[in-house]
Amino acid sequence: MKNISILGATGSIGRNTLAVAAMFPDRFTIKALTAKNNIELLADQIAQFKPELAAVYDESGARKLKELMPDGVSTEIMTGAEGYEAAATFAGVDVVVSAMVGGAGLLPTLAGIRAGKDIALANKETLVMAGDLVTREAESARVEIRPVDSEHSAIFQCLCGSRREDLRKVLLTASGGPFRNLPRERFPLITPKDALAHPTWEMGAKISIDSATLMNKGLEVIEAAHLFNVTQHSIEVVIHPQSIVHSMVSYCDGSVIAQMGLPDMKGAIAYALSGPERLPIQIPPPDFKSLGELTFESPDMEKFPCLDLAYKACEAGGTMPVVLNGANETAVEAFLNERIAFLQIPQVIAAAMEAHAPVYAPVIEEILYADRWARETAVQWVEQNGGGLVS
Repeated sequence: MKNISILGATGSIGRNTLAVAAMFPDRFTIKALTAKNNIELLADQIAQFKPELAAVYDESGARKLKELMPDGVSTEIMTGAEGYEAAATFAGVDVVVSAMVGGAGLLPTLAGIRAGKDIALANKETLVMAGDLVTREAESARVEIRPVDSEHSAIFQCLCGSRREDLRKVLLTASGGPFRNLPRERFPLITPKDALAHPTWEMGAKISIDSATLMNKGLEVIEAAHLFNVTQHSIEVVIHPQSIVHSMVSYCDGSVIAQMGLPDMKGAIAYALSGPERLPIQIPPPDFKSLGELTFESPDMEKFPCLDLAYKACEAGGTMPVVLNGANETAVEAFLNERIAFLQIPQVIAAAMEAHAPVYAPVIEEILYADRWARETAVQWVEQNGGGLVS
């Protein structure tokens, strides 16, 4: 029996983790859940799984949750950073599923590592912002970080049973997002509604925008560099619109191993929780006869400069990826609120990166300062240059 805490229970990863847990009640127990503001759904989850602890963003959410709590459920309710950390470090928990969105996931995930909890990592920003620090802490605490992103799970599986010294390259696949075939001259007219319409995956708003700009793939490049101890030069992004090949690795003898499956996050989640054992989660294999063809192409760095910015941040190292991430989160929020145009998202990020002098081997305080600085710098750029859709 594995005891699980889920940071970000009401998001896509959190919901799918609970779906996997519900399939195997004799193997998984839910000990703690956290959410930000989807209180109604969290109340339903508490009613079904009866965790010992739940944490929400603020006191108003806690009051609402207490009103919705079903009779006979004695779940303790906490709030804010203290509550999230308590969920990550909860006594008896074996695995923390880190599924919060954005930089907010760093501190509770780090707290879980320091408390000796294994991590099923969906919050890529944890490694983007503090990869060196987090991997050192995990090694010191003798805990395992297992990837939940479908691409990194695929790489993790493809590396099993092979010698790391034989690895030549990591091939990170990407769907290409909703604008892969849209002419560049139409990009100024892209609306938030357009960008939220992902062709393959069901994701939250922030990640959907990141997928549309290819920043999501850029963040995954940085995450992969830390997860698999490779440089950005050994990571190649490959556009694969069908999303059947979740990623690949190539070896020094020319062999390439791919992990394939239907685009369903429950597969990667189940493997993070149980691998190398594979759980019968009732996902059928792809019907290759009906697929017709699987296609691959190079990403267009001119149409999608966010990917290029991520490679540059990874190469610069230090706190530069922190600034990339913080500025991006600010820019995405501004775009969703129609304060800047789609094409201005990479401009916000580039401006913050150009103004930043990275700190190398940063401690957590320097990482958090760089994050605040990046967000403040991005806000100033938006205030000075924003204007919504460009005609």
